[in-house]
Amino acid sequence: MAIVGIAVVAAAIVGGYLMEHGNLSVLFQPAELVIIGGTAIGAFLISSPPKIVKHVVGNIGSVFSMKSHGKDHYVELLSLLYRIFSKIRKEGLISIEADVEHPDRSALFRRFPSVVKEERIMNFICDNLKVVVTTSIPPHELDGLLDLEIETGSHEAQVPSHALTSVADSLPGIGIVAAVLGIVITMGKINEPPEVLGHSIGAALVGTFLGILLCYGFVGPMATNIGYKVKEEEVSFQVVKLAIVAFVGGSAPQIAVEFGRRAIPEGDKPTFAELEKAVRAASK
Repeated sequence: MAIVGIAVVAAAIVGGYLMEHGNLSVLFQPAELVIIGGTAIGAFLISSPPKIVKHVVGNIGSVFSMKSHGKDHYVELLSLLYRIFSKIRKEGLISIEADVEHPDRSALFRRFPSVVKEERIMNFICDNLKVVVTTSIPPHELDGLLDLEIETGSHEAQVPSHALTSVADSLPGIGIVAAVLGIVITMGKINEPPEVLGHSIGAALVGTFLGILLCYGFVGPMATNIGYKVKEEEVSFQVVKLAIVAFVGGSAPQIAVEFGRRAIPEGDKPTFAELEKAVRAASK
């Protein structure tokens, strides 16, 4: 959808301009792009430590990714949790120690490949099950511990969105800088004919146009897209948290995963019957 959106923005801008018989060659100003793009990147590098730069660059690709957490993902996640809880109920806490220590070798985890390939959620599940296995932590303390981890992880995951938003906010101002430089160049041509001055002023104003367009048409929406994906990913952590806390509190495996199901947004939430069917299949 991001690619479609970019195409729509470009088509609307170019199409509307051509409808008024605009000259596209006037909009092609490589020098303005160098000034605006280079200054924006330089300002971003000044404001961001290397860790943040790497984090932002790594997340830009997610804007164009089809990856999304839909109903199938949540059904598989809840089925995995049900299998873990059932194994603990039947064989004891110590029975999952090898599974959570080496999930890549675990037959239990390998049955749920779409969950296993997500490193953050797997670390969250395994680390907190290790706590459950090795300590007798009360449910209310475990709930607070998981909330703290989710909040910390969410804050870190939102950093690329906030960083790109800052870049987007700076672009209109940088566009004005490019336009002012163009006007300075134009003033040096004050004795030229009106058609030369008009072309030079038009080229200068393209800087303002590009700065605003990049801000509101491309970079700002990309930052928002990353923010939405972080919020979507956070749902999986809430599902795991509620299910584990409910199980540690004494709920049966199916009731524990039902707690997790209730945290899923309505559009992606499996029905009670769908979850029941999935956990039955996972028990075989």
